[in-house]
Amino acid sequence: MNYKDTLLMPKTDFPMRGGLPNKEPKIQQAWDENNIYQKSVKQNEGQPAYILHDGPPYANGNLHMGHALNKILKDIITRYKTMRGYYAPYIPGWDTHGLPIEQALTKKGVKRKEMSVSEFREKCKEFALEQIELQKKDFKRLGVSGDFDNPYITLKPEYEAAQLRLFGEMADKGLIYKGKKPVYWSPSSESSLAEAEIEYHDKRSPSIYVAFDVRDSKGVVDEDAQFIIWTTTPWTMPSNVAITVHPDLTYGQYLVDGKKYIIGKDLVDDVAEALDWDKEAIVLDKEYKGSELEYVEAQHPFIDRVSLVINGTHVTTDAGTGVVHTAPGHGEDDYVVAQKYDLPVISPLDDKGVFTEEAGQFEGMFYDKANKAVTDLLDEKGALIKLEFITHSYPHDWRTKKPVIFRATPQWFASIDKVRQDILDAIDETKFKVDWGKTRIYNMIRDRGEWVISRQRVWGVPLPVFYAENGDVILSQETVNHVADLVEEHGSNVWFEREAKDLLPEGFTHPGSPNGEFTKETDIMDVWFDSGSSHRGVLEERPELEYPADLYIEGSDQYRGWFNSSITTSVATRGISPYKMLLSHGFVMDGEGKKMSKSLGNVIVPDQIVKQKGADIARLWVSSVDYLADVRISDEILKQTSDVYRKIRNTIRFMLGNVADYNPETDQIAEADLLEVDRYILNRFREFTKTVLDKYDNFDYLNIYQEVQNFINVELSNFYLDYGKDILYIEKRDAHKRRSMQTVLYQIVVDMTKLLAPILVHTSEEIWSHIPHVEEESVHLTYMPEVVEPDEALVEKWNTFMHLRDDVNRALEIARNEKVIGKSLEAKVIIGSNDQFNATEFLQQFDDLHQLFITSQAEVVDHVEDGQGYQYGDIRIEHAEGEKCDRCWNYSTEIGNVGEYTGLCPRCQEVVASL
Repeated sequence: MNYKDTLLMPKTDFPMRGGLPNKEPKIQQAWDENNIYQKSVKQNEGQPAYILHDGPPYANGNLHMGHALNKILKDIITRYKTMRGYYAPYIPGWDTHGLPIEQALTKKGVKRKEMSVSEFREKCKEFALEQIELQKKDFKRLGVSGDFDNPYITLKPEYEAAQLRLFGEMADKGLIYKGKKPVYWSPSSESSLAEAEIEYHDKRSPSIYVAFDVRDSKGVVDEDAQFIIWTTTPWTMPSNVAITVHPDLTYGQYLVDGKKYIIGKDLVDDVAEALDWDKEAIVLDKEYKGSELEYVEAQHPFIDRVSLVINGTHVTTDAGTGVVHTAPGHGEDDYVVAQKYDLPVISPLDDKGVFTEEAGQFEGMFYDKANKAVTDLLDEKGALIKLEFITHSYPHDWRTKKPVIFRATPQWFASIDKVRQDILDAIDETKFKVDWGKTRIYNMIRDRGEWVISRQRVWGVPLPVFYAENGDVILSQETVNHVADLVEEHGSNVWFEREAKDLLPEGFTHPGSPNGEFTKETDIMDVWFDSGSSHRGVLEERPELEYPADLYIEGSDQYRGWFNSSITTSVATRGISPYKMLLSHGFVMDGEGKKMSKSLGNVIVPDQIVKQKGADIARLWVSSVDYLADVRISDEILKQTSDVYRKIRNTIRFMLGNVADYNPETDQIAEADLLEVDRYILNRFREFTKTVLDKYDNFDYLNIYQEVQNFINVELSNFYLDYGKDILYIEKRDAHKRRSMQTVLYQIVVDMTKLLAPILVHTSEEIWSHIPHVEEESVHLTYMPEVVEPDEALVEKWNTFMHLRDDVNRALEIARNEKVIGKSLEAKVIIGSNDQFNATEFLQQFDDLHQLFITSQAEVVDHVEDGQGYQYGDIRIEHAEGEKCDRCWNYSTEIGNVGEYTGLCPRCQEVVASL
C-alpha cells in the first residue's frame, strides 16, 4: 500500500499565483454584469446612512499615484461601511471648468480666436467628457466601486443651475460685491487667482533703495531732506502715490556724506550696513514720530506726481527702512491704507502683465523686464542709492508655476468677513482625526482675506450679473434664479449665446435703463466656487444622498481648496458645515521621500502597477502607509508589498485546502466541544477581529495591515497551521480532533475574507468563490463578522503556553545546530520546573504536548537533569525514541514490523485500517 494515498492532503482550486493583472478585469466584469454595487447599496436601504462625498478630481490628464491613494482610501471606507450595514452609496464626481482645459485645447491646436465663445466652450466640454471617461476607466480598474454610470459633473446643467442658485442666495445676503482692488494676478494664466491657488517658490529679484525728495515739508522736516524706501519690485514704481510710515515709530533725519536722509530710527544700523555708510560718520540731526510726518509731501522720483507721506500700522521694522513705498494698485496693505487718504489706484498693466499707455515710456514692456528700465531711470535721475539682487520666497501660480503679481482690476468678491465667525464656529463643531487638521483649516479661515470669485476666462459658469445703461449692477435672487432656470434647461452656453435682455425675466425693467437696454458680465466664476457648491448640487439634489455628508477626505492641499470653499458656501447659505468629519492624506513621494518628476526618472503611476502587479497590490500598498503624512512608493516598496500579499494569499490557500471536505451544516463542532487549542485560536481570532473592526472605524489602515501580518505569521503560520498538519493530514477524516480544527479554520477563512474585502477587493472575491458552502454570490454582499468578546482567561493561559513554546523552539534550534536532531519530529522534549516558573504544574493542563511542540515525544518531569534553563522552565532535547513512522513521520517505539501495516505507528495503523 502507498501510504501517501491515505493522507488527507489539502485540495483546492484556489491557485498559488495571483495572476492579478489578468484575473482582476474578469472579476470586475462579473461585478458589472451582476450589478454587485447596486445590490450592495440596495440591501442596506432603510438602514442608517453613511455618506462620503467625493471631492471632484480635475478632468484632465492621466491618473497619478495621488489619485490612486485618494480613491482607494475612499473605496476602503465606503465598502467597509456597506459591510457594516450602512446605506453608503458612493457618487464619484469630476471638476471640469477652468484654465487647464483651455490650455490643453490650445496645445492640441484649437484656434480659439477663430471661433465663437460658444463653439470654443463646446470644444472644452467635449474634451472634459473624454477625459472623464478615461479617468473613470482607470478608477474602476483600481477596484473602486460606485455609481460610475451616474457621476456628478460640474458642467452638467443641473449642477450649474444649483451653483447659480447658491450664488444668488449669497448675493441676496449681501455677501457678493464688486470692487477694484489689487488681487493675485497670474500673467501666465491671464487671470486673477484666489489665495488657494498660490504657492511660494524662490525667485531672484532686484533689491533697490530709492531716495524721494521732500516737496512740501509742511514745516516738519527740512526742505532738502530725502525719504529712503526699499523695494524688490522696481516695476511698481510708476504706480507709487505715497510713502507710508508707522504713526508710533520714531524716525530720524540723518546727516550722511552731506545729505539728509529720513529712515526708521530702529533700522539705522541695518540700513547703514546695506548702503555701506560709515557708521561713525552718521549724525542724527532730528527725530520725529511717524504721526508727525503725516501729510508731508515727497516728490515721485521720475513722474510729476506728489508722493504723500501717510500713516499705516502695517509698517514693520523687520526689514527695509521703516519708510514703505506705497502703490495701491499692486499691494493689499497699500490698497487698504491708501483708501483712508482717498489716493488713486494706479495699475498700468494689461492681462498679460505688459505695461499700458498709462505707464508712459514703459508702455509695451513685460513687468519683469521693466525692472531694469525703471532702475536705470532711477539711477539717471539720481534717486537710486543702491542696487543688488536677492533670492527670496515669492508667490507663484500653482498651475503654471510662474510668478504672480498684485494687480488692481475690477473683480467680484465673496465676503469672508461677514461669515468668518460662523465658519470658525462650524469648524469647532466638525470632527477631525488629528488636531492639526482642525488647526490648519481654522487658521486659514481666520487669516483669509476676501474671496476673489471672478475669473477672466470663458470656460466656466458665468457670473449671472447684469448692468443697466447707467452702469448700475443688477444682481438679485429674481434675476439669478431666472438665469439658473435657463441654464438648467439649455446649459450655461445660453449665457454666451443670448443677448442680456433675453436672459432677464420677461418684462424686466430698471430705472437705470430707460431704453430697456442691458449688458451682461463677461467674467466666469472661480472653479473653487464650482466644486465648493457640490454640497448643494449633489448632496442636496441627489435623493440617495444626505446633507451634510458624514465625511470629506482629500489631499492635504484641499484645506486651502475644496474643504475651504465648501464650508464657506455652505455656512454662508445654510449656516452649517457640509461635512461632519474632515480627513486628509499626504502626497505620494518616491522611495527616498523626493517629489516624483520625469526628469528624475522616479515616477510610478497607477497604470504601471495595475499592469505589472495588479490593483490589489496598489490597494495593499495604500493600507500599508501612514497616509496622514506624505507617503513613499518605489519598486522596492512594491516588491515588499507583493511579498506580504503572497504570504496572505498562500496562508488562505492552505486553509482553503484543508476545509475542502468540511461542511458546516454537518461537520461543525459546537464551541464547548472544541479542543482547547482550537478554542484558543478562535478566541485569538476574536481579539483580532475586534481590533481590525476598531481600526476600520478609526480609519487606521496601517494598523490593519500590521495586524493581518501579525496574525497570519505568528498565530497561524508559525503555530496553528504548522501544528495542525499532523492532525489535518494524518487523522481520520471525521475524527473529532480534525473536525474541531476544521470548524475553527472554516470560520477564520470566511471571516478573514470579509475583513480583507474592503482592501483586497479582487482577491477576497476570488477566495470567496473557492470557499465551500457559502451562500452569498459575492463577499461584497456579506456583512462584517460580529464582535464576540474573547475568553480572556483562556487566552491568557494559552499566551503563557506560547511563551513557553518559544523557549522550547529555542532549545530545538540549539539541538539542531549541535546535530542532536534534524527536523523537529526527530526530537523528544523533556521539560520541568525551575526557580522562575513551575512548568511541571502548568503543563498538566495541556494534552498532546508533542503535537503542540511539533515533536514526536514530550515528557514533563519535576526536575530536568542536564537541562538548559529558560524563563519558562528547564528544557533538554534528546533524539526521539523508537523508529520513524512511514506515514506520519513521527517517531514511535511501537512501529509495526509484521503484517499488513509494516512501518506504521499505532495511530496510523488504526487510521489506515479504517479506510
